[in-house]
Amino acid sequence: MSRSIYELTSPEVAQVIAGSGIAVLPFGSTEQHGPHLPCGTDTMAAELIAVEIAERTDGLYVPFGPYGVTPIHAGHPGTISLRRATFEGLVKDVCNELIDMGVSTFVFVNWHEGNIASLDGVATDLQSGREAMFVVAHACYVAQRVYRDEGGELTHGGGIETLAILAYDPDLAAVELAGEPTRPPKAQALDEMRRSREVYGFITDVTEIDLEGWYGNPQWATEERAAGFVKTVTDAIMERLAGIIELRGRS
Repeated sequence: MSRSIYELTSPEVAQVIAGSGIAVLPFGSTEQHGPHLPCGTDTMAAELIAVEIAERTDGLYVPFGPYGVTPIHAGHPGTISLRRATFEGLVKDVCNELIDMGVSTFVFVNWHEGNIASLDGVATDLQSGREAMFVVAHACYVAQRVYRDEGGELTHGGGIETLAILAYDPDLAAVELAGEPTRPPKAQALDEMRRSREVYGFITDVTEIDLEGWYGNPQWATEERAAGFVKTVTDAIMERLAGIIELRGRS
């Protein structure tokens, strides 16, 4: 039986919630990804992983929508960004409704870095005020970790994101349009700077990284790797997710 709230009847939704108490929500964005990947890349990647996590946890899959907080890509055709207040308000409304239905554990599956501050803020606010536990899985960072030794890199429009789209729908990945792998000056260093957990700065315009708004090596992604993408990333998330749920003693 499908576990998407879109496809279930009301009694079936109640049954799924009563069984596990878990809701899984994907978060991404709609933004330019160069000439070779669709603007919905981040959302598609998050949805792939979230569906699999919902299946493995017997949870309720709750699609959120295609939009996120992405002013960094403003001005590029195809980019639609929500204000943080709008995004956070939507997340809170959806989660409060689900809590009222009986959901006790939320898993946020995120593939877009611009959503991180908002998701963390909403999760801690709601967990403090309601009887619910929140876990955030940044699937993009998990993918970066598990594919690093194979040469995978989490760059905007690069190898790992191309891999996600090949897994979602190969017809949407026009790798031949990307040309040769690109390595703009300072691009990798800027990514490392903004992703540091110790001392970090910010990028507020993607053209600071590259004038075309993307860089990396899309050619690294192969159909063979794509075939195992969902399982590989989900396995890594589930290992840590199970530990958190056990530690907190709630499901």
